[in-house]
Amino acid sequence: MSLEEKDKKYIWHPFTQMKDYCSEVPLIIEKGKGVYLYDIYGNKYIDGVSSLWLTVHGHQKKELNDAFRSQLKKIAHSTLLGLSHPAAIELAEKLINIAPKGLTKLFYSDNGATSVEIALKIAFQYWKQKADPEPKKKNFIAFKNAYHGDTVGAVSVGGIGLFHQCYRSLLFKTIFAEYPYCYRCKEKHNCKNINKSRCVNKLEILIKKNHNKIAGLIIEPLIQGAGGMIVAPPGFLDEVRRLCDKYNILLIADEVATGFGRTGTMFACERENVIPDIMCIAKGITGGYIPLAATLVKENIYKAFLGDYKEMKTFFHGHSYTGNPIGCAVALANLKIFKKEETLKRLIPKIEYFKNNLEKFIELEHVGDIRQCGMMVGLELVKNKRTKVPYLWDEKIGIKVTKEARKNGLIIRPLGNVIVLMPPLSILKNEIKAMLDIVHKAIKKVTEEI
Repeated sequence: MSLEEKDKKYIWHPFTQMKDYCSEVPLIIEKGKGVYLYDIYGNKYIDGVSSLWLTVHGHQKKELNDAFRSQLKKIAHSTLLGLSHPAAIELAEKLINIAPKGLTKLFYSDNGATSVEIALKIAFQYWKQKADPEPKKKNFIAFKNAYHGDTVGAVSVGGIGLFHQCYRSLLFKTIFAEYPYCYRCKEKHNCKNINKSRCVNKLEILIKKNHNKIAGLIIEPLIQGAGGMIVAPPGFLDEVRRLCDKYNILLIADEVATGFGRTGTMFACERENVIPDIMCIAKGITGGYIPLAATLVKENIYKAFLGDYKEMKTFFHGHSYTGNPIGCAVALANLKIFKKEETLKRLIPKIEYFKNNLEKFIELEHVGDIRQCGMMVGLELVKNKRTKVPYLWDEKIGIKVTKEARKNGLIIRPLGNVIVLMPPLSILKNEIKAMLDIVHKAIKKVTEEI
């Protein structure tokens, strides 16, 4: 039996319609080098989505490989429940030092969804245990089109109907606010004066009405990822921070996708000098090598969990592989590469080059909107550019474009009608151009055929 046959026989793939998948020949990746992936037949592809938004410095990065091997010679895993280890301690110090000032404590976990679950539970418990308890504050505000992971708590604050509607009866109640999806805004208004914009005004009305029962507001800072690479107007995040302060609500920043350079700064919150009360990080934390995540909090939140044993103020949460030593060692090496190679500084011209080369997509008849935030890009495809009429879900326009791109040596993954581009930060300008050329040709061919 071939690998392709075994794959279809035994594996249930995530976010994949298996009936369609099993009707075709699977693509099986065997190895990677730099920004390239290679299948079992030796075919070469640009990794246009960083292997699901993870890979930072490219595949087979020597420093990360070495850190992995070095830690393996010491110990593969030791629990953090009541114990500690050097790599976890050193990494916590480094992360606190580069995080927005005011975040002082860190709780480890192993993926983005768990970091969000932890943030929600901490926020919920905080209001019950702080010096002057406010137990009525137990609900959350999230945004429509938001994505925060696939566990039950994370889905409860998720706002993508396609992903989450099926599970609504399982979930806790969340209050959903409008997110500024400017391309599809139904009302003509000027977002340049963001503090007077419709989106901010509607958010304040919602918060003012419910603030006495709101524990926290969770947001993907600057850009909604899985919702379709929806970029908020400049200043919106800062206004959200202002409203949370005004109405005494904890601000939870989900930096799982945006963290570690994706928006051009180490964390997206830095772009607007926003300090969240709780921040979730994962994905790029190990450069895309191994699962690891963390939830960072302000000191006052941490102190609400301190007490005598009999008070039971402990945060009763933990995962078997929390703070895995290999993951922490690789994450430390990842941060060293950022510093040694001046990754963020070298991103500046790449982001500008990306932006300039995206201009050619304006000429395409079915590219309705081009959205970019640093190295995160979304191209929204529409049937009619003037009316913005979208393609129907079952037309699978995004899937068809990505399949065409794959034929020409590029692996990308769509979000419905939105073509997503998020390559490793290590990508070179000529590789950016090659990637965009492939996407341009793929969109042109597929939309003309339809």
